[in-house]
Amino acid sequence: MTNNSFFAATAFLGLSACMSSVETATQNAVAGNPDFAFAPVYASFESAGERAMQIYLTGYSFWDNTPPGSAQIARPVIHRQAGGTGTYHDPITVAVGHSKSGGQSRMDFPAGTRFYFPNLQKYGIVEDLCGDGPQPQNGPCHSGYSGLAWLDIYVGGHSTSAAVANRCMNAITGVQNVIVNPSPSRPVFPGEIVSSTCRGST
Repeated sequence: MTNNSFFAATAFLGLSACMSSVETATQNAVAGNPDFAFAPVYASFESAGERAMQIYLTGYSFWDNTPPGSAQIARPVIHRQAGGTGTYHDPITVAVGHSKSGGQSRMDFPAGTRFYFPNLQKYGIVEDLCGDGPQPQNGPCHSGYSGLAWLDIYVGGHSTSAAVANRCMNAITGVQNVIVNPSPSRPVFPGEIVSSTCRGST
């Protein structure tokens, strides 16, 4: 689980002037309801096949996970711990926002939802929660960023320093296009994000 406190202050990319109808509807819903969860808007993606959308992406690492210095995850699907190489059959763990009510946690995207990240050339799968405490719905992961859903991808880092992992997380943070329910045929640059995507920039 990630608390994302490091990246709450790293929002720096502007939004495209051209937004899809889904994104516009999401913005309107967020503006009218501070407790709005993204799950109802995106629930139809589960059976709709491939779908493009714009999201706000951050990363979390072995060092700033909850608990720190671990790869523990809250909703395992294909991994027992956060990980993955980014291929379709071994997607990287993604954490999503959630809300708590009556002791129950509702995820913004269901566990097992797959994404494809064109900028990273990696597949991801929802297996973790982003946001700690008794009211995670008040945190940035559930609230989203400027009307966009917030995804938090595991960059790894257990074999690097926390500083290297932090630089990698900062490098991938921003507004990005993703594919929900992607086909298995998209190009992949496999490997842990810290040691593949961020290699040379950390």
